[in-house]
Amino acid sequence: MQRHHIKLTVNGDSHELDVDPRRTLMEILREELELHGTHEGCGSGDCGACTVLLDDEPVPSCLVLAADVDGREVVTVEGLVQNGEPHAVQKAIVAHGGIQCGYCTPGIVISSVALLKENPHPTEHEVREAIAGNLCRCTGYQKIVDAVVQVGASSAH
Repeated sequence: MQRHHIKLTVNGDSHELDVDPRRTLMEILREELELHGTHEGCGSGDCGACTVLLDDEPVPSCLVLAADVDGREVVTVEGLVQNGEPHAVQKAIVAHGGIQCGYCTPGIVISSVALLKENPHPTEHEVREAIAGNLCRCTGYQKIVDAVVQVGASSAH
């Protein structure tokens, strides 16, 4: 199998990799770059557990071929930490009790951060639309939505 040489930026760091063209971005992040915050859920883009920012757009990384990210920028949940401090969305979700098992949390955080970049003061309805592609079986979403709305209201992101 012919491998593709790619260059990409992940969480601000440049990487050059030779990748099997059949491997996904999620596999490369987890297995090659050892960024385990991107969770594998359904493998079909339905659950949102593997959501990352690809050129500032939230995407399910299980549906993106690694060969297609050449020259692009990826941000994972690990990349949201600044100076050892979690992102305001991460802090708010914890403070509001919007995390239980935590499996869906990285994808929800990424989707929420993308929303807040586009719309710094979202309504509850807008938050629900932004995280609609992220399935959570534990929390019932209300605490997550409340947390994201609160971050928007505080403008501390």
